[in-house]
Amino acid sequence: MAGTAWRRRRDYDVAVVDVYSGAAFVWAETVTATLRAARRPYVLTLHGGNLPAFAARWPGRVRRLLRSAHTVTTPSMYLQDRLRHVREDLALVPNAIELRAYRFQERTRAAPRLIWLRAFHRVYDPTLAVKTVQRLTQSIPGVHLTMIGSDSGDGALGATRDAIVRAGLGAQVELRGGVPKADVPSVLGEADVFLNTSTIDNTPVSVIEAMACGLCVVSTSVGGIPFLLDDGREGLLVPSGDADAMAAAVERIVAEPELAARLSHCARAKVEAFDWSAVLPQWEAILDRAAAVGS
Repeated sequence: MAGTAWRRRRDYDVAVVDVYSGAAFVWAETVTATLRAARRPYVLTLHGGNLPAFAARWPGRVRRLLRSAHTVTTPSMYLQDRLRHVREDLALVPNAIELRAYRFQERTRAAPRLIWLRAFHRVYDPTLAVKTVQRLTQSIPGVHLTMIGSDSGDGALGATRDAIVRAGLGAQVELRGGVPKADVPSVLGEADVFLNTSTIDNTPVSVIEAMACGLCVVSTSVGGIPFLLDDGREGLLVPSGDADAMAAAVERIVAEPELAARLSHCARAKVEAFDWSAVLPQWEAILDRAAAVGS
């Protein structure tokens, strides 16, 4: 990528570089060094719920990178809050979706049809969804969970399969694999309750998509999730790793139509601001200002 940035330096006015924690941070450092050598302005976009912890471990590297950019954007108030000490003028630009692609259906009476949509990775704790269903079978015999996502290769998918077998939930939990992005709205429409079980998170697009469809979201209260979901209004938040609490939240949604309707309606209203019609003008203004510096 650094080579492309150098070879094509006369073909663009401004670059946008995604910034993640861990080994991926080196990629951002390398590409931005190339952009500086090419005398091209750049905008950084921060991602990942683990970035604040990475910044605490490597404060000098993170400070140098963020302060080198014309503008630094973040899709969440969580990263904006946690990294404000590194750079005060972080611009909040939400993750955007094409809202019209997501058919909204208000869940006035939520059925125990659950869905989990994420890559099978340990940080997303997919086995927590299986444990939640195991507890729900005692109170809601008709509960069913569909799990959708690709295999990250870290053993999480295998652990999920093992958990399903051990719990005897072959009829209650379906592993469907990954689906094309274009099919996500229709797949989400098959369920009424969305489970987000992550241990580290920022502002996941999968949760935004579920909100757009009007699903009732039950999520662990980690990272940027409390900044995205107001507990009791746009979703129900539970402690990380707590299957009992997650099951109890699902039971409430199924048993309380007023709660289900409120969560469904407020979630959709919240993500109106995430539509491209609202987000694109923000990006255009940021890129125009950055390009003007390099002209």
